Amino acid sequence: MRILGVSFDPPEKNRAFAEKQDFSFPLLTDASRELAMAYGACEDAGARFPARLTFVVGPDGLIEQSIETSDPAGQAQAILDALE
Repeated sequence: MRILGVSFDPPEKNRAFAEKQDFSFPLLTDASRELAMAYGACEDAGARFPARLTFVVGPDGLIEQSIETSDPAGQAQAILDALE
């Protein structure tokens, strides 16, 4: 399993945030919002914040599950529950 995070913030801000939070996965930058728009996390390039979404992508590259949460702290458990 591979975990990636995506944020609208610039790489240096993401790097500092990931280090502060002790992330064990990369936090990528989507400043153009292209990825977020493609995955339905925002409607347009002017969006300030993306929706908090997690996608479970199968070995074939297709999305198997989409999980939306308003509770970032509980999101990890929701993902683990969905994978069972």
